Amino acid sequence: MTEAPGRSCPIHYRYRPEPLCADPQPVDADVLYVIGGLYGNPEALDTLERMAAEEQAAGYRVRLVFNGDFNWFNADPETFARLNERVLNHDVILGNVEYELAHPSPEAGCGCAYPDFVDQDVVERSNRIMARLQSVAARFPDLQARLAAAPRWRCYEMAGQSLLILHGDPESLAGWGLAHENLARPDHGARVADWFRLTGADVFAGTHTCLPALWQRSVEDGGTRTVINNGAAGMGNFQQDTRGLITRIAPANLAPCTQPVAQVIQGPLALSLLPVAFPFDPWMNRFSTWWPEGTDANLSYRRRILEGTALRPEQINL
Repeated sequence: MTEAPGRSCPIHYRYRPEPLCADPQPVDADVLYVIGGLYGNPEALDTLERMAAEEQAAGYRVRLVFNGDFNWFNADPETFARLNERVLNHDVILGNVEYELAHPSPEAGCGCAYPDFVDQDVVERSNRIMARLQSVAARFPDLQARLAAAPRWRCYEMAGQSLLILHGDPESLAGWGLAHENLARPDHGARVADWFRLTGADVFAGTHTCLPALWQRSVEDGGTRTVINNGAAGMGNFQQDTRGLITRIAPANLAPCTQPVAQVIQGPLALSLLPVAFPFDPWMNRFSTWWPEGTDANLSYRRRILEGTALRPEQINL
């Protein structure tokens, strides 16, 4: 991998797997929503808060955890401030976007650590998107300070299961080790199993890499371990599907109020990917105002926002 802005993985993004789940915190909720890749979409945030309210009306205690990249397209200062204030009322961990907003480092670029299969034009546009967003964030030093104080991972305990909430992978904030592309490789399973052994976690819930994935295997101790990657909460994840996705973790007997697109059972827990059917036209209008034709985010993301990805729902389970 080329060590260049947007492709390199800064040393301060790195950590060791062993301490990540050394002290899991009990979850004081029945349902955990893990929300990765909101990408500054206020309509998606409104929608997932309504989803949580429906679960609460059904009698469930719901906890929201934003596991990074909740900023990206929100280059309007008023929207930037309002969205961050709302998100920071919940549990958060840093994504590479938030890290670079709180601790700007030119050598990191966007901090994405893009692998070689991502086109260089995409990398350069992402670096420029980050520079624009950093100029907005600089207007709000109080929010930058709150972002800087956020952790890079969280580990929870629910129903006897250790849940490691990450942005990238168990070695880096911007790691691609839990990406759909890597989880689909048969030779990658040994590395993932080793991460489970080193961390002691039962579940990795990640994001960062833009495509959703579910990976479940039996490991050496005879137990089952699961990786769930929600792709993106704030833009489409499947062919001709504009809905976002979030991860829901709850006891298997607590049915979600939104029909999952995929689900697996991990011990007594159900791990689900729930669609976030945000109002599309208001979001598209907002995005087009912030990022009109010819701008970097428009060139990189407009097609995905309109059409989704090449992935089909049946390709999630790996």
